[in-house]
Amino acid sequence: MRITAVEPLLLQTAWRDLVLVQVETDEGVTGVGEVRIVNHPSALLGYLADAIDRYVIGTDPFRTTDLVTRMVRDEYVLPGEIGMSAISLIEIACWDIVGRSLGVPVHRLLGGEVRTAIPTYANGWYTVDRTPEAFADAATAAMQGGYAGLKLDPFGAAWQRLSRAELREAVALVEAVRGAIGPDAELLIEMHGRFGEADAVRAARALAPFEPGWIEEPVPPGDATALARVAARVDMPVAAGERLHHRHEFRELFERRAVTVVQPDVSQCGGLGEALRIGAWAESYGIDMAPHNVGGPVSTAAALHLAAVLPNFRLQEHFVTTAEPLVAESASGLPARSDGAFALPGGPGLGVALDRAAIDRAPRRSTRFNLFQPDWHRRGP
Repeated sequence: MRITAVEPLLLQTAWRDLVLVQVETDEGVTGVGEVRIVNHPSALLGYLADAIDRYVIGTDPFRTTDLVTRMVRDEYVLPGEIGMSAISLIEIACWDIVGRSLGVPVHRLLGGEVRTAIPTYANGWYTVDRTPEAFADAATAAMQGGYAGLKLDPFGAAWQRLSRAELREAVALVEAVRGAIGPDAELLIEMHGRFGEADAVRAARALAPFEPGWIEEPVPPGDATALARVAARVDMPVAAGERLHHRHEFRELFERRAVTVVQPDVSQCGGLGEALRIGAWAESYGIDMAPHNVGGPVSTAAALHLAAVLPNFRLQEHFVTTAEPLVAESASGLPARSDGAFALPGGPGLGVALDRAAIDRAPRRSTRFNLFQPDWHRRGP
């Protein structure tokens, strides 16, 4: 079997830019991949335009390790977010092709499931006024979608430091959400790399009474020393890793014991094979894995197949799409959620199918994601 064509597709929505690919083979089997790319979809499409002819056409889709190796090694310069997203897109689509051609779900190819339900939490649900009442109402509505918990960034547009007033406001929002979802649901605090070490610790300690399941990216990515120092000073798990793209970048997190939970994104770290290796590496350090995922149905499906096989899996992120029906409609076949978990994905392959009509009728728009502008969390349909 050989790859004969790759078609990139763009779906721009209120929250995010999704780049998808359809990968065709000479045996008529087609696979799909997807990535949420921040602010630069044209750069990714340009990268793909070069890489498809150079590396992908004529490749055996069963040889994913060889494909990824060539796409990293032969470029000489180390690929960053754009390059690794392109590689991941193709790699995930290849797994889909292999599963479809063999008639089995991808998780069976990755070693087989160790769980039949995949606990999940909601992100992207708090597109409301930054008041305790509005956040509480939105949290209640989100939990009705069949989630085990919620994640939120309560810090507004804060950068580096929090004033006393900003910290009080964040505490009030988290207190309201905890009250709305009850004591047993997971409550996860996203910091988006906003703070220096001291203010990250101060914020975490102020939120400790609400028993967060973790604080996420308390300091900017790439500073493993500061992250480890924060982890040593707070009495709660620390999560990070979504903005790392190569397995060697995770080594310092593991060796420094800087995280309790590691969060590679399957669609940006080189694909399912690389994510599986990172998960096994994390397990050897006693670190849990919670794959980052703010994409649509295709990247969610890929993350679920990975989560199904990881012994050290903790929770799966899912970006709610109630305000973005076009995302939900872009592909069908995602497993149902109930009792706080996704069902195990069925097969064959990823188990999802693109709806080209839904993607084609989506209007092109200018999507800008900037966490440091006022009301960044407010998004329209």
